[in-house]
Amino acid sequence: MNDLTNNFGKLYHPVKALIIYEKHEGIVKSTPYVESYDIDERGCPVNGHPLNIKEANTFAKALTVSEKKQRNFLNPKGILSPNIVFLKTGNDGFAIWRTPAKRVKMLFTESLGIPSGEANVPALLWKAGKNTLSIFAIRDEQVSGQTVLFHAPFFNVYADGKVCMGNVAVKIPNDCCIEMFIDLWQEYFFNSYFSHLFGEHIPVKGNIVQLWQNLVNNTNLFPIESLIPNNITINKLLQ
Repeated sequence: MNDLTNNFGKLYHPVKALIIYEKHEGIVKSTPYVESYDIDERGCPVNGHPLNIKEANTFAKALTVSEKKQRNFLNPKGILSPNIVFLKTGNDGFAIWRTPAKRVKMLFTESLGIPSGEANVPALLWKAGKNTLSIFAIRDEQVSGQTVLFHAPFFNVYADGKVCMGNVAVKIPNDCCIEMFIDLWQEYFFNSYFSHLFGEHIPVKGNIVQLWQNLVNNTNLFPIESLIPNNITINKLLQ
């Protein structure tokens, strides 16, 4: 069996355990009593003792720091980029932003018969939270809530725009600023291998394999006429 622990990111080891006791007298609950335990090298609780003030202060500080990081999620470092369409900060925050048509590095699995290399892609609209990414194509330079979106012309994208990240280890910090957040998601997307379509969903008019064979390592602009509308507006992404 393969050892997968290296794929899990940063590992945390238990060092303390708390057990909270309550005494019930009818419908009245007594003041809780808290015991603190150290965790030995085998992962077993040892040295049980009443929680002392020093330990309580340490736990309170850790909780405060964690809460502060969550509140800072997606806060900007400075003036917002005009490419940011919508931003919700905080622990459950997400962002919607656009990128212009440009040339990017693209990676394809050998089975597709498409060489990896640089290619021109259309203007894109991105929506992402801490763990999920959706992507769409756009044809308008200016966008509004009523802007109609198009299917992103890529492999690994569902019909509703959600991206399958496969085995990519997505690591977005709890206190990630919006600038880093956008850079990280775009790097994750274009540094992963495009490999497959989903079901009967064909995201472009014509043959998608031939489309990218003609674009990769070529100076041809992306053919906007090959995009297919998906009947989703930006307003729907906000719901």
